[in-house]
Amino acid sequence: QERLEESGGGSVQAGGSLKLSCAVSGFTVTNHNMGWFRQAPGKEREGVAVMDIDGSTTYAASVKARFAISKDRFANSVYLHMFNLKPEDAGMYFCALERRGGTWYGNPPLSPSEYGIWGQGTQVTVSS
Repeated sequence: QERLEESGGGSVQAGGSLKLSCAVSGFTVTNHNMGWFRQAPGKEREGVAVMDIDGSTTYAASVKARFAISKDRFANSVYLHMFNLKPEDAGMYFCALERRGGTWYGNPPLSPSEYGIWGQGTQVTVSS
């Protein structure tokens, strides 16, 4: 069964940290480009961090140096480590997978339209 299941969201104060997890079924994480996206109320979904199958990454400018994406091939999972959280980081966070399985040769895209398999999301709240 093809499925992505996020977990790890919650409420933190500004400056705090969270680790989001995405458990993947039906795909092997090392064979697909994957990423994390977020959507705040009234706003469009945006790319936060993505990882190519070759290990290269792309981060949104607003989260660079604060967030880190990683994969665990043994757990077949993808993670988003978030540090120094800000109120503007709040939103629903989604894990997504690009079905095609090819590499972007060092420049994986942040555009949500490139990723066709999505999880249900996990909520992150950051209080000031």
